[in-house]
Amino acid sequence: MTITARALHLDGLLAAARDKTGLSNFGDEWFVEPLQVLTAALADEARLSELGLALTQQRLTALLADRLRLRQLQSENPAITEEEVTVAAEICGLPRTGSTLLHRLLASSQHVTTTLSWETSYPLPFPGEGPDAEQRKQRAKDRFAMFLEMSPDFGDIHTIEWDGPEEDVILLDRTFTSMSFDSFYWVPTYGTWLRAFDEAPAYRELREWLQVLQWQDPSRKGRPWVLKSPHHLTAVDTVLDTFPGCKIVMTHRSPAQAVPSYASMVSAISGQYSDDIDPVAIGRYWRDRFVTTLREFADVRARRPDRFVDVRFQDMLADPVAEAARVTSELGLPADRDAFEAYMSRNRAEKHGSHTYTAEDFGLSEAELEQDFAFYEKELP
Repeated sequence: MTITARALHLDGLLAAARDKTGLSNFGDEWFVEPLQVLTAALADEARLSELGLALTQQRLTALLADRLRLRQLQSENPAITEEEVTVAAEICGLPRTGSTLLHRLLASSQHVTTTLSWETSYPLPFPGEGPDAEQRKQRAKDRFAMFLEMSPDFGDIHTIEWDGPEEDVILLDRTFTSMSFDSFYWVPTYGTWLRAFDEAPAYRELREWLQVLQWQDPSRKGRPWVLKSPHHLTAVDTVLDTFPGCKIVMTHRSPAQAVPSYASMVSAISGQYSDDIDPVAIGRYWRDRFVTTLREFADVRARRPDRFVDVRFQDMLADPVAEAARVTSELGLPADRDAFEAYMSRNRAEKHGSHTYTAEDFGLSEAELEQDFAFYEKELP
């Protein structure tokens, strides 16, 4: 057994989480299978550096500890499981299609709520912490500063706001069925396995995490959730089954731009954990991943057309406030134009970096990508 395999052995990780928390009840242990697939891929494929291994061991232990703490908090506060959770929308779309801008615009409205960055990292109260969650907020602030220090170019690729709206997929990390893992590490066997895995238990737990966040903040009661992550494209049917009334808001742009952009981001993140990054392998992996994802998306959309709202990237660029207002109307929600305008004013005032890359940097070409995704391009609204 290699050093990495020993450090990430299932029994050791479970024991470390129990020791860290003093708790033992993980609840339904369905998560063991995805965790075992993930750790095997990390040991066999990820080529973790010494620092990367230490960070990964720490991260997996923390995620398991959160599972233990969740069950303890639920047992001590049964009212949590009675929280009514309404999800109005999951915003999906490939990277660089305007989904982040749309999410942050919609989240600025007083009529909805969303997951915030600090609470996706630290969703459970620290011992003795007050309702202001100051300890968790400071921890998140420090964590993101360290993240940007380790990956200084990342902020130019994706703007990070430690206290702003963030993808709910980070909550799903605690189920070990998450696109985060093959985005942070070179683990292609895990990514392939995940595409065939039934994610229904993970989405049931996502609902539980939303209940916990809602229970901690009574101001959220009565406000529907507007969430966002491209991960949900891997489980569209499951999302729609888990959250009745939820619509998939799909942002559309040519994948010829989206795929190299995401490969660039993955390469930047992976460099934190491995000194042996292969940009060409990363590019080709995500091309194939997104081809499969979009084909499956098209099948679900054809069967359940009433559950989808389409947003064109060009329309987001031309008039983001109008597009946000149109989407909220299609979701059956009030359009908070004042909030949208205020967000756009802040967004324009902030400095945004830029990063440069080409498809060729990742073993791709624009012409090949256009051919690979021609089936999708034909169906763009």
